[in-house]
Amino acid sequence: LGIPASALPMAIVRPLSGSGATGVLAELVRSEGPDSIAARMAAVMHGSTETTFYVLAVYFGAAGVTRYRHAIPAALAADLAGIAASVVVVRFFFG
Repeated sequence: LGIPASALPMAIVRPLSGSGATGVLAELVRSEGPDSIAARMAAVMHGSTETTFYVLAVYFGAAGVTRYRHAIPAALAADLAGIAASVVVVRFFFG
């Protein structure tokens, strides 16, 4: 898929936890370096995706939305689109 193995945890953690994704990004930048393809790709993933399940639980709960069955697949599809776009954009601009 073009995702470096060290950036794959970001793609997995980001829809679940924002602070966990920030920790994964910080560790990746520390270990790989800020100018590595993996760190740049993880940074773009961090900025282009959302903590999907947090948004569904907190925001929909606060707004009183009870029927969000279709929001889950749509949000996960948006996360996949953000991840795919980060791979394409980083590979295009940084090789």
